[in-house]
Amino acid sequence: MKQNHPFLPSRLTPGLLLALIVALLAFLARAAAAQTSADSTIRLTLGETVRLAAQQNTAVQSARYRVEEAQARVKQVRADLLPNVNGLATERRTTLNSAAAFPIELPVPGIDPNGTILGPLDVFDARARLNQSLYDAAAHARVQSARTGVEAASAGVGQSADIAASTAAGSYLSVLRADAVYQARLQDSTLAADLLRIAQDQLQAGTGVALDVTRARSQLTGARTQLIVARNDRDRTRIELARTLSLPLVNIQLMDSLSSLAMNVNTTEQAALDVAYHNRSDLRALELEAEAARQQANAIRKEALPAVGVQADYGLSQRNGRSYLPTYDLGLAFSVPIFDGFRRQGRVQEQSSAARDLENQARDLRVQVEADVRTAVLNLASSAEAVAAARERLSLAEQEVSQARERFQAGVASNADVISASQSLNVARTLLVDALTSYQASRVSLARAQGVISTID
Repeated sequence: MKQNHPFLPSRLTPGLLLALIVALLAFLARAAAAQTSADSTIRLTLGETVRLAAQQNTAVQSARYRVEEAQARVKQVRADLLPNVNGLATERRTTLNSAAAFPIELPVPGIDPNGTILGPLDVFDARARLNQSLYDAAAHARVQSARTGVEAASAGVGQSADIAASTAAGSYLSVLRADAVYQARLQDSTLAADLLRIAQDQLQAGTGVALDVTRARSQLTGARTQLIVARNDRDRTRIELARTLSLPLVNIQLMDSLSSLAMNVNTTEQAALDVAYHNRSDLRALELEAEAARQQANAIRKEALPAVGVQADYGLSQRNGRSYLPTYDLGLAFSVPIFDGFRRQGRVQEQSSAARDLENQARDLRVQVEADVRTAVLNLASSAEAVAAARERLSLAEQEVSQARERFQAGVASNADVISASQSLNVARTLLVDALTSYQASRVSLARAQGVISTID
């Protein structure tokens, strides 16, 4: 006996079959959308954010290209110390005027003293030429200066990475703040909705007045308006963070919160300064650039010294139709610059002035580093105190709301006190969020001032 499945209709009509197909397609579309959303979610901590920015930021990549350019310049100047070899092959046909080729008049039978065309002569010549420097003090100094330039460019990569990491950290903290403000406004809206419900219940029970309901509605409307603004800030800051990290506009999920980040950073000014002087990439880059300019000036001075090199030429030549004969030319070259119109002195002065300028910038930056570190340490200490004060104020505001709410529910007071207390609670929540954000921003500023922003967690 044929039995129907208990969960299927006994007969599938065309309309029912079409409905099932549409439902199946809709389910598959939702599943695909959910999978795509899950795949496009990027989860980041503060430390991962700064390190990601330090790796793939456009300015950092450009700095790496400048390092490659500096390395290429080393190869170029080092070529003056390496053998220079080239080959040359010629095939030529030549005719000569005998009167010009032999300026001394000799009686040669068959040749007119006024000149005769000789040739044509077909000559083939193939040879290799070598030039090798044996001693060139200026070339060695130029190589040393170019290598210092590579070190300076590498320090520039660190400087660009620190800037990118600091910017990304600021964007990350902006997202955390926006999330915290949104949660605070959500709590404000929930409290306002509860107060409205209580006012409506008391009005229906005859123990309240319509004015309380109106106040509660106004409070709820204001809370929802602030919630809309906070929601927009939450979404906008995520877009800005993605742009800072050179990421596509994907869903970014932050694994930290303002309250979960480190709050126990303890350091002294001197300890922070010692770290900064050792790790600041921008200070190191300026010092290396100044050193490279001094080395370049030294290389120009050494151009006045003698240079010694070897020249060699070897090849085969023949007059077509006859045998090849090897020929060579060997020589030792000794050159001494005598006078170049004071061009060399001008180039030395130019590089020396550039070195002094860079040294001056490095001294000024060193003073700025000290100011940055001292300011960051002060801000860190004061913001820690501000966090403690904001937490105490929030606790008191919560107590005030609780006490005013109890009086309102007991019918011994209107909801004006509750609304006033809830507004104070709103302000206290915002102040705590701002204090926590300020503390973390001070922590990031200290790490940036010390040159260790990429190691922050």
